[in-house]
Amino acid sequence: MAWPFIVANASVPLLGIVDTAVIGNTGSVVDLGAIALGALIFSFVYWSFGFLRMGTTGFIARVDGAGDKTEVRAIFGRSCLIAVAVGLLLLILQWPIGLLSFQLLSGDESVEAVAQSYFYTRIWGAPATLMIFVIMGVWIGLGQARELLKLQLFLNGLNMVLDILAAGVLGLGAVGIAGGTVMAEVITCGLGFYRLKRFLVESHAVAPDWRTFWPRKRLRQSSQLVALLSANSDIMVRTLLLVFAFSFFTNEAAKFGVVALAATHIVLQIMAFTAFFLDGFAYVAESLSGRSYGAKDKATFRMVLRRTTWLAAIAAIGLSGLVLLAGEALISTLTNLEEVVALSTTLLPVCAAYVLASFPAFQLDGLFIGTSRTREMRNASLGSTVIFLCVIVWLGSHFGLIGLWWAMIVFVLVRAVSLWLYFPAVMKHFTSEGERKL
Repeated sequence: MAWPFIVANASVPLLGIVDTAVIGNTGSVVDLGAIALGALIFSFVYWSFGFLRMGTTGFIARVDGAGDKTEVRAIFGRSCLIAVAVGLLLLILQWPIGLLSFQLLSGDESVEAVAQSYFYTRIWGAPATLMIFVIMGVWIGLGQARELLKLQLFLNGLNMVLDILAAGVLGLGAVGIAGGTVMAEVITCGLGFYRLKRFLVESHAVAPDWRTFWPRKRLRQSSQLVALLSANSDIMVRTLLLVFAFSFFTNEAAKFGVVALAATHIVLQIMAFTAFFLDGFAYVAESLSGRSYGAKDKATFRMVLRRTTWLAAIAAIGLSGLVLLAGEALISTLTNLEEVVALSTTLLPVCAAYVLASFPAFQLDGLFIGTSRTREMRNASLGSTVIFLCVIVWLGSHFGLIGLWWAMIVFVLVRAVSLWLYFPAVMKHFTSEGERKL
């Protein structure tokens, strides 16, 4: 189950590489800088609303495991309503969001002017993008890894073709890239929704007409909508805390000079690459743990946790070894600046240590997302962020840039320990008659 998730994840950075190559060879430096600024804004905005994928996955996995097919369609419908509402809100608030974003970011006036055009074009794809998050969440919750792979490859493949056509052939620059992305998102959303609806119609043996497909009485149950919104808000807080921690880490690295910042950025790209592999096993944990949790199948739940963790551990060992053995060669392909290469190389051992230490947090994230224990995820992230802020200041002042990286290792370990402390409460579900309200 994991390999389609891994391949789907790996296709995401490939799109960024293609966009950069197209603009780098057909556009100007201004266009390249504008895409960098605009993509940064959308990364933050869409990452903040990643709860639409994670929250949907957990609820779908649980009710599918319990055999409640009607509730699967109801959760799908509620998540769609939230995605459309949030997407329309982003469109309505696009001007204040853009104004605030460009005030916080610093760039050349000519770059910011093109970046604004990029932003105000691409924002129109927000409702479709958020709907794609929901569709992805349903596929993962149902354990349909290959369907997720098809969706992700179609989205990114179409996006690449349209971006090459708009920017490379028509010469529309950064705005063409944004327009191509919007078209790809809208088309993928429509196709993805159609394929998912057809799958549910066939697997649930329900009529395809809208009146039969959507369980309208359940859709109107306010308590279930409140539960979904509550879980999503917990995941949003958790995600924003993680974004803040990584942003604070990068900002602290910048205090040691431009070379330290560049080296940190290079090594972070290597670290992010390893995360795509470890996320694949976490996605499997989300789906299978959630379904066994909903079915109250304790034996399968333990088996899922054990097997996915062992596979993730083996992958982490292999990836950390790869960082040590091939990291320097990879750094040399990313930059030819000697001082950056030299400093980045000194960071490889601590990067390898981070990769090895990170898989328990990934796996436990998958477990808690799949079982919809979002309150615990929020609390664990809050506590680990507070500890991280205390540790990073002390280690940074005493050990410099290396100290900052060791603080990141402490952060990911504390996240894992914090979640593990809640594990006994998760297991009580298999012995209790009823489930607590989320």
